[in-house]
Amino acid sequence: MPTPTEAVASVFRAEYGRCVATLIRFLGDIDIAEEAVQDAFTVAVSSWADGGVPPNPGAWIVTTARRRAIDRLRRESQRDAKESAADRLIAVTSPTPSEFREEDFVPDDRLRLMFTCCHPALNRDAQVALTLRLLGGLETPEIARAFLIPEATLAQRLVRAKRKIRDAGIPYRVPTAAELPDRLRSVLAVLYLVYNEGYTSTSGPLVRTELCREAVRLARVLADLMPDEPEVRGLLGLLLLLESRAVARVSPSGGLVLLVDQDRTLWSSALIEEGQALVRWCLRRGAPGPYQIQAAINAVHSSAGSLAETDWRQILALYDQLMIVAPSDVVALNRAVALAEVSGPAAALTVVDELDLGSYYLFHATRGELLRRLGRSADAAAAYSAARALTANPAEQEFLSARLASVSS
Repeated sequence: MPTPTEAVASVFRAEYGRCVATLIRFLGDIDIAEEAVQDAFTVAVSSWADGGVPPNPGAWIVTTARRRAIDRLRRESQRDAKESAADRLIAVTSPTPSEFREEDFVPDDRLRLMFTCCHPALNRDAQVALTLRLLGGLETPEIARAFLIPEATLAQRLVRAKRKIRDAGIPYRVPTAAELPDRLRSVLAVLYLVYNEGYTSTSGPLVRTELCREAVRLARVLADLMPDEPEVRGLLGLLLLLESRAVARVSPSGGLVLLVDQDRTLWSSALIEEGQALVRWCLRRGAPGPYQIQAAINAVHSSAGSLAETDWRQILALYDQLMIVAPSDVVALNRAVALAEVSGPAAALTVVDELDLGSYYLFHATRGELLRRLGRSADAAAAYSAARALTANPAEQEFLSARLASVSS
């Protein structure tokens, strides 16, 4: 039986983004909405200890947050704008949590918030950081680690982004069709990064299931909104194919299971079928983009009954295409993994050693794997040690420690 604090933490991970997005829809102020939701979770720790977790904890949090926001705005009601905001909140606030209206959780609230965060007036890093904060519920230290920047720098970036949204009067809504192209690239990037944070969290458990599911849900909503956009369908296909392996990549104890060691009978055939169908649709369109190509790579993986049956030459060819469409050192690193299967670890290591990714833990982990396969145990140990120092995820740290022990012995 979870303690009240554990229950609140679980609800926070699952509902924070939904609650903030819902409150912003009524209030129109990101700072006040976020602070009110955080206050509501603080109240929940003591309230739920006495009365237990309510049947609809998300609704309870939003109702409590509204009341907190109203109290704050009333205290500052000498400012006309804030009194008007309080009046709007009072008009839509239900008297009790049990009377909370379920329709307030409209499906597109978080998509609206994502488009708000991805307004072209904000730079790309600010867009991603703000969305991870508001939708993912990540704390500033977690996002700072993901960006490899100091916490103070990240905190200033978030403050400036929220201030710009407020001062520029950026609307909280899904843009019109004419406005969509300017924001689509950023929205896709943010959805991808939200899923990535769920797929391998910055800290805590290896996987944040609620973030993965939310990214997939929003990708579906976006695909309904823009059904003829290949990159939207490509991203959805990519996420579905990654999600199809979710169960197999986590051990019963919560540890990391690499692709080579996964029980492929645990892969979801339904998600694979849906993802592959989206890839085939994209191929017929003949307008390849980075998400479509990544989806195609994962479609090849999902078609193989075992690692030995994987068509690595096709995967390498797809990475070659991805390097043309969206070249980066991270893509080159992933390509090197396929190259190692086609041409051997020595050829791959030559490529990897040319990359400028010294602060990226997967760079060192990949080097460690290649060096281990080449029998260079001491060098592999140094690489695994460097990788372990650069990740805060306990499951990854445990995996890298085991690798380090294997080559050290």
